[in-house]
Amino acid sequence: MKALQRTLMSSALLLVLGNAHALDGKKVFMEGGAQAGAMPCVACHGADGSGMAAAGFPRLAGLPAAYIRKQLDDFKSGSRSNPVMGPLALALTQAEADALSQAIAAMPAPAAAVLHRSEMPTNAAQQLALQGAWERQIPACVSCHGPAGSGIGDVFPPLAGQSATYLAAQLTAWQNGTRRNDANDLMGHIAKSLTAEEVQGVAQYFASLDLEAKP
Repeated sequence: MKALQRTLMSSALLLVLGNAHALDGKKVFMEGGAQAGAMPCVACHGADGSGMAAAGFPRLAGLPAAYIRKQLDDFKSGSRSNPVMGPLALALTQAEADALSQAIAAMPAPAAAVLHRSEMPTNAAQQLALQGAWERQIPACVSCHGPAGSGIGDVFPPLAGQSATYLAAQLTAWQNGTRRNDANDLMGHIAKSLTAEEVQGVAQYFASLDLEAKP
């Protein structure tokens, strides 16, 4: 009986600590971290984490916690260079970064609408996104980022519904080397093979895909 009581008490304690952890992450998102320079995420990414498309600030809500955590570490190390996010990431403690990543992952996010693999591209940008250009060693975007750019796992983030400004900026960063934070430089190779027109076209395509609100 005593063993059961201890187990129940331990479970209750873990639940309380888990809730506190999530609440701390939400507080960091809304109010910033404890150290100077750890500004609130809400200022650029919105109260619901949906981003600000017109300004090129991406949607964060619903992204995997492991993906968010890696990006924060990469901003700190400089393997993903950004004049705004670099100092902000450096100002976060390890505990704040962990809690923030978990809180962002828990935010409700829209799902990418269904896009059948049999859909035929109607222009060059869609062809790159859906079929790639294998004669140039460019795989289809959806082969890694999932059907309709919905994202796969902790490594390949969703593209659908992100702003065209943000997506184009990331492809440009891969091209010029200010973003180099994948192990095999897969995106660097792909981005360097794209023309400026293709960068804009692919970005516009994924930005235009419909999203379905989750209940």
